[in-house]
Amino acid sequence: MKSGPYLVLAALLVSAPVPAKPPIERLELPPGFTAEVLIEDLDNARAMALGDKGTLFVGTRDAGNVYALELSDGAVSKRHTIASGLRMPSGLTFNDGSLYVSAIQSILRYDGIEASLAKPAEPVVVTDQLPSDRHHGWKHIAFGPDGWLYVPIGAPCNICDEGLPYAAIHRMRADGSDMQLVAAGVRNSVGFDWNPADDSLWFSDNGRDMMGDDIPPCELNRVSRLGEHFGYPYCHGDSVADPKYGKQQACWTSTPPQVEFDAHTAPLGVYFYRGTLFPQRYRKGAFVALHGSWNRSSKIGYQVLWVPINGEKAGKPEVFVDGFLDGETTLGRPVAFTELDDGSLLVSDDYADAIYRIRYVGE
Repeated sequence: MKSGPYLVLAALLVSAPVPAKPPIERLELPPGFTAEVLIEDLDNARAMALGDKGTLFVGTRDAGNVYALELSDGAVSKRHTIASGLRMPSGLTFNDGSLYVSAIQSILRYDGIEASLAKPAEPVVVTDQLPSDRHHGWKHIAFGPDGWLYVPIGAPCNICDEGLPYAAIHRMRADGSDMQLVAAGVRNSVGFDWNPADDSLWFSDNGRDMMGDDIPPCELNRVSRLGEHFGYPYCHGDSVADPKYGKQQACWTSTPPQVEFDAHTAPLGVYFYRGTLFPQRYRKGAFVALHGSWNRSSKIGYQVLWVPINGEKAGKPEVFVDGFLDGETTLGRPVAFTELDDGSLLVSDDYADAIYRIRYVGE
């Protein structure tokens, strides 16, 4: 009988967690839509950005990696790990031939990256002056229609009042200079996008914890002017005063959300569809990824929603993709979106380590 290190190795193999398989067979979509796995075994896939030459870049949070996927005919032909060991590189965006990657206190820029996927050059530091807090420190970043780089800085806590630059969305020039306040009172936004109809910024915000299963709501918000305040930490949703800070500032003084999602659903990615493959109605609204609860007595979220938007107002959300949850068993956790040139929609899943491709094929 083998003993010593052999038994230890055997025990580790038996106890090692089995990676979650993408729940593609369980996903439910509206009639006429189909979903397939673009790639699996992509550890901790989160934010995505498409390069000028069609390279799909993927950020991570816990894995610390940045991936580059070469695509051919809508399928992955080659994959690269272009960066590793970064501090929670959850957000990335592509602009003017360069890939920008957020890494908590830093934003890095990889110039000419699509010509050097196999051996990238060292990145340029755009800024390393952002707060270094890990709590809500991972960041979704994106360039707006105005050419500015938008960067959120989450509250370094569940509930606190640390003042700016925390609990806010900011913007800076592409070289990291001239940081400006865009929106205050934002607890933790991990997704935003601009409505192509009027270039307005819409963002998700995660509600605070430890107020019970059903309050406060999570949010979808619209920015109408620079410096607007959205309530945190004084008010949550439209009218839920915080038990600790609520007396300091009344709810009516802050901008109410466009949509109140159920508490703990954790809305992350927000995306306005710009293609022509989907039916016309989906071109007047935003997709929102509900990452799902982690501390609720019964799980909630774990869906992709579509929110109709008419002018400055949002309508009632509709379930677009379901099936990431089986009772109390987590099968997947949608995070973020991007769109391929053919109009298909990509959805990342950091639980099943996958990216799904959604197409409309007709009813």
